[in-house]
Amino acid sequence: MSALPRHGEGPAGDRAVQKSLEAAWGADLPAAEEKELLTAGRALLRADATGIGRAQWPAVFPGSGEGVAPAFATARFRIQAAIARRDGRPGQAVVHLVWAGTDRGGTFTDLRITDWHFTRTTSRKGASTWTPQPRT
Repeated sequence: MSALPRHGEGPAGDRAVQKSLEAAWGADLPAAEEKELLTAGRALLRADATGIGRAQWPAVFPGSGEGVAPAFATARFRIQAAIARRDGRPGQAVVHLVWAGTDRGGTFTDLRITDWHFTRTTSRKGASTWTPQPRT
C-alpha cells in the first residue's frame, strides 16, 4: 500500500503527504530556521499561485504581478505539506511544498510540487536572514 493518499482525497490525506515528505528528507536545520523558512516558503507559494502578496518580494516577482490574473483562486488553494532543508552548500536552503488548487479553467489538481530556494544573507550589523531566490 502506498504511503501517499489517492489523488483527490482532500485535506484528509494531507497528513500522510506531510509524513511522507518528512520521512524522505530528514531534518537538518535548527528548528527556528526551519520555521522561518517554512513561513516564507508558504507565503511565496501563496503569492505565486494566487497573486496575493507578490509586492512583498519585488526581486522574486518583478512588477508585483500587477495586471496579471492569478492562476489559482484563493478559496480553492491549499498547501498539503511543507519541509525546509539544507540545499547542498553552506548558506543555502530549499523549501519543498506539496499543494492543491483549482486553476482558472476549473481544473482541480492535488499533489503539485514547488521548491523555493533561499540564500542566507547577513546585514552590516550582523543580523542574518533567509532571502528567497528568483526562479530561473
